Parts: sequence; C-alpha cells; structure tokens
Amino acid sequence: MKIYTKTGDAGTTGLFGGPRVSKDDARICAYGSIDELNAFIGTARSTGLSDLLDGMLSKVQHQLFAIGAELATPEPQEHNLKWDGQPHVAQLEVWIDEMETTLTPLRNFILPGGSPHAAHLHLARTVCRRVEREIVRLGHDRRVSDVSHIVIYLNRLSDMLFVMARYANHVQGVADVPWIPQRTK
Repeated sequence: MKIYTKTGDAGTTGLFGGPRVSKDDARICAYGSIDELNAFIGTARSTGLSDLLDGMLSKVQHQLFAIGAELATPEPQEHNLKWDGQPHVAQLEVWIDEMETTLTPLRNFILPGGSPHAAHLHLARTVCRRVEREIVRLGHDRRVSDVSHIVIYLNRLSDMLFVMARYANHVQGVADVPWIPQRTK
C-alpha cells in the first residue's frame, strides 16, 4: 500500500466509515490535535525520562491513539471504536496521587521549566490544554456524538503532565521555578 493516495489533494479527507469532509473540519482539527499531543508526548519520552514516567506515557500514547480513532469515526459505536475513558481517568488519578506523595505542596504558581525533562512535559501539558479546548468546541457540534468522556480524560491528563513535570524536576534534584509577580511602582 502506498503512503500517498492523492485523494486529499483537493483539501478533503475521508472519515472512517463516513463521508469525505474538508481538512479544516472541526473533527479533523480535533483528531489532528490529538495526534500532535501524542507527538509532543513522544518527544518528552525521547528525553530519557525515568522508567516510571516513560511507562505511564507509553500507556497514554496508546489511549490518545484510541481517542483519535473515535474522533475520526462519525459513528464510533457501529465500528466498535467508542472509547471508554472512565478506567483510564481513574488510572491517571492514581498516578497523580502517587507522584504527589513525593512532592512538596505547592505554595505558589510555578513557571514551565526546570530540567529539560520537565520543560518537555510542561510543553506537552500546554498542548493538552489546547486540545481539550478544541474537543470542547467540537462537542458543541450536534452532528458529533458525545465527547465529554474525552474532555474529562484530557483535563486529567493535563493535570498529570503538570505533576509529572514537577516529579521529573524532583527526581533530578532541580527546583521548580516559582512565579514571582513583578510589582510596578
């Protein structure tokens, strides 16, 4: 099978089990952004994260692929592609709670950064928040099946990426970078 089909040369693409739509359709943008988030997580993994974080993110990448498949399918139930987010949200919460037990409680906002590992995780977190906003927007389209389970997962995933960034700094002995408001006189 060739990688190029030329069927998208006119600016349209086919949905799985559905019609051809414009490549700027909200559904296409949403699952494209899920793919982008997956690539950012892959980039974070390539920095040499601990086995613990790498293992968690490997599982997240598989979940994001499943979410993308659901979003690319107008009738995901008919194709057995409806993704059940509940157990995965619960797993994210367990991971967050476990990592937080090793961290000092936050007393102020922190800036993205610290170690290169943390910086990459913060970048993935900000992309995750943008993707979450896009999925919320997609959910307003009455032609799209309910996406609330995806929104919940992305909300929790961005929380986890934040905690992972702090955890990565902690493991490397790098302090989080506190935000210090600049006072003007």
